[in-house]
Amino acid sequence: MKCPKCQFENPDAQKFCGKCGSKVEKLCPNCGEGNPPEYGFCGECGHNLTQPSEPAPKDLSFDDKLTKIQKYLPKGLTDKILAQRDRIEGERKHVLSSRGFQGPKMFLIQE
Repeated sequence: MKCPKCQFENPDAQKFCGKCGSKVEKLCPNCGEGNPPEYGFCGECGHNLTQPSEPAPKDLSFDDKLTKIQKYLPKGLTDKILAQRDRIEGERKHVLSSRGFQGPKMFLIQE
């Protein structure tokens, strides 16, 4: 386990760094909370600390998303969709749904 202060590689069971003496903790990749080295799960959020953390997926720009979508759609369809984008984004419909004995509920669905 790497020391967060000096980056020295310590054995997993150690609670303090063998080089600089600072406290060695496992930082949760989900919430950032420090946990003792022996913990397998975060004490704050319950995230599995034994799995390698995956890098967060980067947010694609509008142009990147458009390029990715155009690979799968027939030619011209993307242009038609984008031409009507102003009308499509503002459209909302009210839907009435009833489930079991809970009674009817109103949902607002945005398409």
